[in-house]
Amino acid sequence: MYKSGDIIIGGIFEISSTIVMQDLIFTSKPGQWMCKGFEISLFQTAQTMVFAVNEINKDPNLLPNITLGYRLYDNCMRLPVALRAAATLTCGMDERILDYHCSGVPPVLAIVGDPISTHSIAISRILSLFHIPMVSYFASCPCLSNKQEYPTFFRTIPSDKFQIKVITEILKHYVWTWIGVIASDDDYGQYAVKTLSEEVQHFACIAFTETVTNVMEQMKVLYITDIIKRSTAKVIVVFTSAGDFTALINEIVNQNITGRQWIATDSWSDSQVLLEKDIFRSFGGTLGISFRKGEITGLQSFLYQIQPNSDPDNNLVLKFWETIFGCQFSENLQNSTDEPDTNFCTGLEDITTTNTAYTDVTELRVSYNIYKAVYAIAHAIHDLMSCENGKGTFANKTCANIRDIQPWQVFHYLKKVNFTNHMGERIAFDENGDVLAIYDIVNWQQGENGTIKAKKVGFYDQSLMTGQELFLNEEEIFWNFDTEKVPESVCSQNCQPGTRKATRKGEPVCCFDCMPCAAGEISSQINSIECIKCPIEFWSNPARNECVQKEIDFLSFEDTMGITLTTVALLGVFISLGVLLVFFHYRHTPVVKANNSELSFLLLVSLTLCFLCALCFIGQPTDITCILRHIVFGISFVLSISCILVKTVVVIMAFKATLPGNNVMKFFGVTQQRSTVFLFTFIQSLVCIIWLSIAPPNPVKNTMYQNAKIIFECDVGSLMGFSCLLGYIGILTCISFLLAFLARNLPDTFNEAKFITFSMLIFCAVWITFIPAYISSPGKYTVAVEIFAILASSFGLLFSIFAPKCYIILIRPELNTKKALMGRDSEK
Repeated sequence: MYKSGDIIIGGIFEISSTIVMQDLIFTSKPGQWMCKGFEISLFQTAQTMVFAVNEINKDPNLLPNITLGYRLYDNCMRLPVALRAAATLTCGMDERILDYHCSGVPPVLAIVGDPISTHSIAISRILSLFHIPMVSYFASCPCLSNKQEYPTFFRTIPSDKFQIKVITEILKHYVWTWIGVIASDDDYGQYAVKTLSEEVQHFACIAFTETVTNVMEQMKVLYITDIIKRSTAKVIVVFTSAGDFTALINEIVNQNITGRQWIATDSWSDSQVLLEKDIFRSFGGTLGISFRKGEITGLQSFLYQIQPNSDPDNNLVLKFWETIFGCQFSENLQNSTDEPDTNFCTGLEDITTTNTAYTDVTELRVSYNIYKAVYAIAHAIHDLMSCENGKGTFANKTCANIRDIQPWQVFHYLKKVNFTNHMGERIAFDENGDVLAIYDIVNWQQGENGTIKAKKVGFYDQSLMTGQELFLNEEEIFWNFDTEKVPESVCSQNCQPGTRKATRKGEPVCCFDCMPCAAGEISSQINSIECIKCPIEFWSNPARNECVQKEIDFLSFEDTMGITLTTVALLGVFISLGVLLVFFHYRHTPVVKANNSELSFLLLVSLTLCFLCALCFIGQPTDITCILRHIVFGISFVLSISCILVKTVVVIMAFKATLPGNNVMKFFGVTQQRSTVFLFTFIQSLVCIIWLSIAPPNPVKNTMYQNAKIIFECDVGSLMGFSCLLGYIGILTCISFLLAFLARNLPDTFNEAKFITFSMLIFCAVWITFIPAYISSPGKYTVAVEIFAILASSFGLLFSIFAPKCYIILIRPELNTKKALMGRDSEK
């Protein structure tokens, strides 16, 4: 198709689907390849360029006084034909070169096309040698963004790297982490698979990757179909053209494979060939990525205005006419080797009676990109011709001459093109020759009469703020699943808070097991890789998703054990005071006076202190209670043992004093007894003072003994001081027990030595068994065992020494007389 003008723009389009190759007989010059299979729907793209050129020529504000012309070629979907078209546009149609200086205006200043990436790669390498810009409307290979290799290449379709980014954002949006990929066996498909793998590697895994070709063996089709059936991946991304995918689609439909969410790239997301097939059961709900749809006012009316003519330069129009009406023009019939057709084209047929994809302008995507490409070139030429002399951008600040304009000048201004079209879309190229990525998200839904329609349900706009580029209208999306909800596509279900991911050996990272967090560790997020250890004073809750304050464990007055021990301790205090009152009331009786009543009173007071010191071990530890519990315990018990030791010595002395000539009691009278008790108690007090001055006991929170609890306890501070305190008590106890044991058979009236021996035996037994029980008891039970030892030993001393005397005083008062005591002695 050709139209003359002051400036000519070239165009290369896909119109014919097949080609007839000439035989190579090596005896004559090969003939040209013949294009066949004229596609009516694709012819709309070439007509859109014609419409855009005519519209620009009518615009008084754009390229005034300059007429644009065009020269359009069919590439027949074959690279050799596309290269021949590009060479013709670059060098002209003359077979002989007449102007070796290449002066004057070149045949074309810019080219719109080629739509195929492979073609554009080859053509752009040639055009870049002559600095001729090429603006493609469909070649989306990211490799073409390399300005080192393709410096003069531009395009009005976004690069596939943006399309893959859109797919990645959709996968993230719906949390699809287990996907399958099908790609064509060419640079486009394999590059897409590689890029997608890199994009999703941080959040998703590819379950399988399969390759399809335009011509596939049935075994290969069955193999891929079986992979799809057996895979647990419910989401499958397809990077291929409609033609390469057709065979696999048919097999999937034949085997009635459903329950898959297909994601289509722009190469087949709105393919009319596929949308007309009966494949909705298997492919309904497909989410497709399609470049932006536009509206071109007046295009449909223009498409209806097409008329054939006999101009041989516009033979594409003739082929279109013959195809749409099923007729032939006589001039074409003469050159045809086919049998004559009785149906001749008159050129008067009414195209308005037809209803084909050629006149359908509801889905202008490719045509809209062509429209933008033509206007981008026109604006570049307009900016080139609008400069003022002395302000130009070329040598000596000159401007271009319409009679000598060059492609490199157009290329220079094309890089700076920046305008807004009738739809409010800004048209500009970045440093790679790419436009801003704007995509429509379409969804395959049921149309009228059971047909499939690609309904727009969202968009992706690179120009929007980060995080807001993708928009999906969830209410408009149809999900072709029984639940009619967003499907799940994961190898393993999400690990909930309280668990962590444990990868399976030999499987992708998306396949994992969920392991509960250990005690004391938590995970608060979904799919946590590891559990976090709680701070030292915190512990994990039962769900293992939150750290909670550890329970502070100490023996309190409120719990049952604390109440019981408090009651027993107070009972001991009352009993001790009761015995003290009884002894004070009967202080003049022989039983009380028999063994130094003063030591008995002092022993009862010390036992009362022993019972009271047990109360210091109950309740929340403080600095004061920690000091009091150990000091009162040490001093009161030393005082008790000291009294018992002195009483034992008194018994022994009393026996020795009854021997003739022995007056030993004068050396151990009441004063010496008091001094001895005071001395023993003072030594313990001195130990306590030194202990408190070096490292006194203090309250601490023990987090090492139990993980789930904080044991609030009193630390002894100086272990040496605490050992000295206990050791001193132990020494006095052993001495008392030894002396009492040796004097147990002395003829004492009340068998005081026997009672002391028995009391010391109980005392030693309690504290010996206390040691292992204290070590093995956890938490507050440690303190309970200590209290129990204090109470048990105190009760042992109280009952062993004073119970027999109280029995005589209260129950057998007749024995509490000197006469009765003397009578007992005489009996003995």
